[in-house]
Amino acid sequence: MELSRVSLVVVAVVALIFATFMSACRAQSLAPAPSPTSDGTAIDQGIAYVLMLAALVLTYLIHPLDASSSFIFF
Repeated sequence: MELSRVSLVVVAVVALIFATFMSACRAQSLAPAPSPTSDGTAIDQGIAYVLMLAALVLTYLIHPLDASSSFIFF
């Protein structure tokens, strides 16, 4: 009885070690992460275009007020 219990523990430990090393041997590296669809450059460029358009509109709205005092805005 004692021999079968010891042999069962030994077999269980050997099986556990064998399973651990076999799964480590079959391990595969993870796939690389997909590249980002937007790296922030496009967002920055869009914000820059909006700000430049706002500056252009403000320039054309304010410039006639400086050029002549007889300009009627609305």
